[in-house]
Amino acid sequence: MRKLFFSLSLAATLPLVAGAVDFEKELLPVFEAKCVECHKAPYEENGRTKKPKAGLRMDGAWAFEAGSENGSVLKAGAPDKSELFYRVTLPHDDDDFMPPSGKSDPLTEAEVALFKKWIEEGADFGDWIGNTEGKPADITKSGDKVPVSEIQEVYKRIAGSLPELKEEQWADVSESGARVARLAIKSPLVSVDFRLSPEKATPEAIGTIKTIAPHVTELDLSKTAIGDDALSIVAETPNVIRLNLSQTEVGDGALKQIGDLKELRYLNLYGTQVSDAGLKHLYSLKNLEAIYLWQSKASAKGAKALEQALPDAKVNLK
Repeated sequence: MRKLFFSLSLAATLPLVAGAVDFEKELLPVFEAKCVECHKAPYEENGRTKKPKAGLRMDGAWAFEAGSENGSVLKAGAPDKSELFYRVTLPHDDDDFMPPSGKSDPLTEAEVALFKKWIEEGADFGDWIGNTEGKPADITKSGDKVPVSEIQEVYKRIAGSLPELKEEQWADVSESGARVARLAIKSPLVSVDFRLSPEKATPEAIGTIKTIAPHVTELDLSKTAIGDDALSIVAETPNVIRLNLSQTEVGDGALKQIGDLKELRYLNLYGTQVSDAGLKHLYSLKNLEAIYLWQSKASAKGAKALEQALPDAKVNLK
């Protein structure tokens, strides 16, 4: 209820906006100044490809309509059901608030009111097209149905198989030091992040996720006290898509335990004890798209063998 309550209470205090909102003249400059830097087409920087945060691009009308990797971010006529509006109206110290602290200034009350009215009026982009790089060929004009990306389909499929998850169901996880957040409004899927724990999260603390394990699609255990023996709980999160084990003591035994996570797309093993022998346990994970091995015990030879076993995955050794 916190999400809806905050949006509605804020909406009651917003200034009135006269006349129809012209997206290109009134709203686009706001997004370009405060959002687009992190939400634009992929580009190269210092030899690495920078991708839009959460897969959301805000540099083209079609891209807005495509949404993020978790699905739609705008619902025409309904600000309270629009994920993007929800994010910009959260308390500024909330971890889900957009734009993140230090990245840009928050939207002003006048800008939020403008955004709200634009959505209420139908979220019409008018004649604005924006950047068409990466635009699907079968999208010819604004308003055409945007194809759902493969990763969006994955999240949608998993969400459709699960019941609603109430906040009280993850109370033990929060009390153990983790940050738990829904991936979208009313989504049964959650991300769990133990990085913010005041002390290194113990295996016992991490074990609290067992009660919500099927709902966990993003799990960050970086810099925790987890080791190979404690990875059994991760093996019980069958729907995890993104898993971060960086800067922990996990090694080859850990990879043996997570070898059945068929939904896994992203795996960060930076600074771990994983060696070439452990990488062999990943060969069966054909959905893996990115594996990070910097400063692990894996060699160039082991990374090459993993690339050959998973030709569609990007293996990053350094």
